[in-house]
Amino acid sequence: MMKEFEGRTEQEAIAKAIEELHIEREDFDVEIVEPVRKGLFKKSNVKIRIHFEDENDVPEEGYEVQGAQDEDEDELDAPINSDLEDKLLLFVATILEKMGYQGKVSISFRKARKLGLNIESDNSSIIIGRKGKNLDAIQLLANVFAGQIDPDLKVIIDSENYRMRHEEQLIRMAFKTAEQVKKSGRSRLLEPMNPYERRLVHTALNDFGGVETKSEGEGLYKQIRITNQRH
Repeated sequence: MMKEFEGRTEQEAIAKAIEELHIEREDFDVEIVEPVRKGLFKKSNVKIRIHFEDENDVPEEGYEVQGAQDEDEDELDAPINSDLEDKLLLFVATILEKMGYQGKVSISFRKARKLGLNIESDNSSIIIGRKGKNLDAIQLLANVFAGQIDPDLKVIIDSENYRMRHEEQLIRMAFKTAEQVKKSGRSRLLEPMNPYERRLVHTALNDFGGVETKSEGEGLYKQIRITNQRH
């Protein structure tokens, strides 16, 4: 979901979002809608738009699955909004064209407030990018575009089942590192991750006995430290 806030500075606007929505800074992304403008007598406010997950969208496991949908999610079981879908398909196809690559964009699933798009291309590896950053950037742009039409819609973009494979890899890595922490008694720091990836790891290790997890660092990409559980 998206919501806008204003403040004298970006930090003040972010603080308002945290206070009003009761969520942590790591749980949302920030888009600058209007930067500070210096006028003759005073500066204008900063307007930001935050992108966050509605808790009503989070499944029982505690996090939103972006790549590995439930089996019934493969079915196109939500009402079709042809006008919105056509605009989104064209928008993403245009992004690919501007990037210099050919690709086919199609609907992969429809849910109540989610729409999945899939990109098929001979250049999928480049479109996905290192650690999925190109795919994430395309998805963010698609959500900004969709939000102008339907603010409650969440667009999820995938290619070659990257998100499912990446989620499985993250969870395997988290379990392996947790085992090492239990055996050695020494904490381990994982590589920087975005908010979604961190939630995935925190949730995966929530029921893993004997260890605790905590995010460390500043900015969007933080690291998770795994330590022995204190008794």
